[in-house]
Amino acid sequence: MSEIKPVFLPERNRFALDDDGKHIGAAHFRDFDGADGVERVFFHTTVDEEYGGQGLASVLVKYALENTIASGAKIVAVCPYVKAYVAKHKEYEPNLVAPTPAHLEILPRG
Repeated sequence: MSEIKPVFLPERNRFALDDDGKHIGAAHFRDFDGADGVERVFFHTTVDEEYGGQGLASVLVKYALENTIASGAKIVAVCPYVKAYVAKHKEYEPNLVAPTPAHLEILPRG
């Protein structure tokens, strides 16, 4: 059995779950030029259905948030899953920026 691991794909604006070369989940983002630097807007998180119920979304989101903080960027939680995750994990509060209409403007439509 292969090890599922999170990876950062900046050229594709996402963090992904990699299962032996196959991407089985993703946390999608767009970077926003904020007043104090980059604000990473997380807007959609998915895990393939057959991999559900294993806690993989939380592994992915934790990796994405830790990577974002390490890069010096702030977190803008628009995705319902990311919002729920940071609400449960108060250690991320100092790195959160509340979503604004300007953040929402840069997100893909549809």
